[in-house]
Parts: sequence; structure tokens; C-alpha cells
Amino acid sequence: MSNEAKPCPCDIGDRMEYGGLGQEVQIEHLRAYVVKPSAPSDKAVIVIHDIYGWELPNTRYMADMLADSGYITVLPDFFVGKEPWTQSHDWAILEEWLKERSPTNTSKEVDAVLRFLKEQCGARRFGVVGFCWGGIATHYLSLNYAEIKVGVSLYGIIRDREDRYGLKFPTLFIFAGNDFYIPLDQVNVLEARLKEKCTTDHHVKIFPGQTHGFVHRKNEDMNPEDKPSILEARADLLNWLKKYI
Repeated sequence: MSNEAKPCPCDIGDRMEYGGLGQEVQIEHLRAYVVKPSAPSDKAVIVIHDIYGWELPNTRYMADMLADSGYITVLPDFFVGKEPWTQSHDWAILEEWLKERSPTNTSKEVDAVLRFLKEQCGARRFGVVGFCWGGIATHYLSLNYAEIKVGVSLYGIIRDREDRYGLKFPTLFIFAGNDFYIPLDQVNVLEARLKEKCTTDHHVKIFPGQTHGFVHRKNEDMNPEDKPSILEARADLLNWLKKYI
């Protein structure tokens, strides 16, 4: 049973009723949702899901948005068949649950997806977009994958590595201003240290008043007061990708 006094920091928000435009495929050892743009492209984006897994309709909606903007888009199951988080889980076990689903242990899956994109899709330029758990994974990839040209990390941050400021590709960090899971003091430290230590292009943007998950787990039509921030963040995401791939 969920702990109502201290709910999971990654509240599901608005679960969309959305079917998706892509198809599910097998990529080596993992399943993935793949959607292609209407015109041929050699640009591809890997989407990294949050703790609710690769089947969450909200994340598939974001993948389809990317494909509509001209990118071959792949949303893999980075949990590789392990159960995603659900609202019935007790948030108190989150840290234990994450031990078998580490966002900094994704290289095998990323390598498989890159091979698929090169060999099966003809992609030559790569970006990555991650949400929450996937935002942490994106930050990790930005420290290790020079082959990827650009990344957008949404409400995800590596907190415990001394080398976390050595980005290898341009990275946009998007945060919510009212996110108790990632307090603003941590965001401010990240921004200051990146300015001090990072020579790769980067940008940290905070959306005041927004909560964790707002870009993909708030339905803008159901939350008109949040709609400008949601749409602005999505536009920022697309503009950052366009700038570098």
C-alpha cells in the first residue's frame, strides 16, 4: 500500500489515454517502441522512460512528438522486463527497488539501441531525451557517450559522482521549481558547477511553480494554468535537439 503521508516523489500525474503511432519491436535483448518520421531521416533520438516504464502512454506521446519533428525515435524498455513502478507500490521501498534498475547502468541497452539505429534505420546522428529516472540516465550518458551529439534531461540529476560536470555532449537540464525530490539548492549547485567546470554547451532551466514530471505527466488540456510552462518546456526540448542534430 502506498504511504499516503509521504507519497512517491514521482506521482503519476495525469495518465493519458493514448494509443501511440509507432510499433513494438525486439532489439537484441530488449523490447522497444519505435516510431519513424514521415520523411526519411538520419537523425535519431533515444527516449528514456521514467520509473513507470516504457509502456506509459504519456512517454509514448512524447516519442511520437519527436518523430513528428523529424526524428527516428526509439523508446526502449530499460528495465528489460522487470516490473515498472506502480501507484500501489510503497514509496518507502523506492531506493531498494532502484537497486535492480539503476539509471547509471544502462550502457548495454544504449549500445544495443545505437546498433539498431545504425544498422536497421540508417541513423547517423543521435540524441537522447530522458524523464525523471531517464533524466538521470541522460545525465549519465552525457558523461560517457561522445557518440551521442545532444541530450535533454528532464527532472533528473546525478548527485553522487565527482565527475558529474564533465559533459561530453551539449545537454539541456529542465527542472520544476516546486520539486521536493530535486530541491532548488541542488539545481543551483549543478548550474554553478557546470559554469565553473564544463566546457561543453549546456543550459539549466527552472520552471517556477511546476512540479516533478510536469512536461510529460501533466495534461495541458486538463491543467490550463500549467499549459504555458508545459508547452514552453516541450519547445525548449525540440529547439535544443534541432540546434545540435
